[in-house]
Amino acid sequence: MSESAGQPALVALFGTSADPPTLGHRTLLAGLTRHYPMVRTWASDNPFKTHGAPLAVRAALLEAVVESLESPRLRLDQSLSSPRALDTLKRAAQQWPDAELVFVVGSDLLPQIQRWYAADEILHRCRLAVVPRLGWPLDSLQIEQLNHLGGRVEVLPLEIPATASSAIRRHPDPQLVPPELWPVLLEQNLYGLRTCQASRPPLR
Repeated sequence: MSESAGQPALVALFGTSADPPTLGHRTLLAGLTRHYPMVRTWASDNPFKTHGAPLAVRAALLEAVVESLESPRLRLDQSLSSPRALDTLKRAAQQWPDAELVFVVGSDLLPQIQRWYAADEILHRCRLAVVPRLGWPLDSLQIEQLNHLGGRVEVLPLEIPATASSAIRRHPDPQLVPPELWPVLLEQNLYGLRTCQASRPPLR
């Protein structure tokens, strides 16, 4: 993909609660680096969720996943974090004024987007890239409605493992957690994973 005057043609933006990051997050980030010249991710606070760890801790966990992927296209940029997608897009536009922004969401969020704060402005400020998630089938009518509102929706051909942060919080399973996270998870006994140390997978 081409770049002009040092600006990437496309910047993919992916915010996530990362509570904790899963193998699904890792696979998704790796997939985004194959599709876009620049990918930025961050840990976010969702005002409608109760989080299992403070934002700073979740950001550190997500950064460990980012560093393990060793991609020059991928970085954690916590300055983009905001409860409102519109604020994130405004901040990104200030950083990359000549780039086209691609806001990445899972298919589980697709039904919610029309109810987001300033949804119309969000759709006009970026392309919307939807990643299919198991259990959340794509609804062509919802995509059509978003496009009718001025959106530019694309579906990314990525296969993401069926892992969910909420499931790990309820039933800690070390097999679903990226192995590079084990040091801090065990040290701080986050999400009850210290009790699973005996069944820890080998570090890769």
